[in-house]
Amino acid sequence: MKLNHGVGQAAEDAALIFLQTQGCELVARNWHCRYGEIDLIMRSGNTLLFIEVKFRKNDKFGGAAYSITPAKLVKMQRAVETYLQQNPHTGACRLDAVLLQGNQAPQWIHNITG
Repeated sequence: MKLNHGVGQAAEDAALIFLQTQGCELVARNWHCRYGEIDLIMRSGNTLLFIEVKFRKNDKFGGAAYSITPAKLVKMQRAVETYLQQNPHTGACRLDAVLLQGNQAPQWIHNITG
């Protein structure tokens, strides 16, 4: 198996820069708990954003969006709940994704849980 930590790190860096240009402020990066990792936690106004970053070179296997499976969403929601139990927040919260595919511009998907 080929590990692509460098590619993943570069994708997170690109997503972070993109979100900062959109007015978001970094709260935490690569936050871990027993349910997994939250790639980026950002603040936009009074809203706390939990960001999943996905990169794919191309859309050969459905692209970046298709890599966020229902099982992955459940783990992400549990990780968000754990974060909020440990770090209370009184404003709104949202689970988003930043999708990076090839050389295309980043795609920011709001509220990926519906």
